Amino acid sequence: MKRVLTVQDISCLGKCSLTVALPIISALGSETVILPTAVLSTHTAFKDFTCKDLSDQIAPIKDHWLSQNVRFDAIYTGYLGTIEQIEQIKGLIDSFKDDNTLVFIDPVMADNGKLYPAFDMDYVKANATLCEKADIIVPNITEASLMTGMEYRTEHDEEYIKTMLAKLSELGAKVSVLTGVSLEEGKIGVMGYDRESKEYYLYQNKKIASSFHGTGDVFSSTCVGEIMKGRDWKEAMRIAADYTVHTIEVTLNNPEKPWYGVDFEATIQELVLM
Repeated sequence: MKRVLTVQDISCLGKCSLTVALPIISALGSETVILPTAVLSTHTAFKDFTCKDLSDQIAPIKDHWLSQNVRFDAIYTGYLGTIEQIEQIKGLIDSFKDDNTLVFIDPVMADNGKLYPAFDMDYVKANATLCEKADIIVPNITEASLMTGMEYRTEHDEEYIKTMLAKLSELGAKVSVLTGVSLEEGKIGVMGYDRESKEYYLYQNKKIASSFHGTGDVFSSTCVGEIMKGRDWKEAMRIAADYTVHTIEVTLNNPEKPWYGVDFEATIQELVLM
């Protein structure tokens, strides 16, 4: 059985980060080890949430794993709250990565043309150095524009996306994937670039006029789980995109219409059978 380490926060209520990654990757057949960077009462779209930073626990946990000769088939990072945590996770990757370890980085820090409130350009630069250590990175267009210095555009063509992917590849990852790519009216999806083969891959699905917190975590967690099953990165991205869209559709059909996250629990059995 493959073993995946996922490093991100726990939002106790909210269907995101570790509470998405743990069930999805486990359901896809990999042992899922968690390293929580913080514990939040809810995700940050709720008012008055509580947050306990766990930066001081990262080094002791890493050292204990090293003493037990633990190894990982994949290391997957999501939301990291501080530059200090990014530096700690870079060290953790150095400690555990070998030739057979996939490093998958989702540099969560921005969307819709803006950084999240807690972050600044120093954080962007730190995240870019984290991406140097990755095999696969999956930023959205906002995050990629910040890390590459390119202008952010709400509308984009194939040339813009390919240029951005080429610049992202200069950060060092073997495969760079942009999420939220729309090259056709009514469609949205992903476009990736393999730095070694110089191959591009585009996959589009229907665009749904609705957004939910945590869909990026659903996408990334599904990608990691599928790659651990032996899929190549292109097939994993396709499955993850389709699954995310399907889960949004199912959520929209829920009479209660939960605003704070998608009903992946209702669709996870279908994912396992894909």
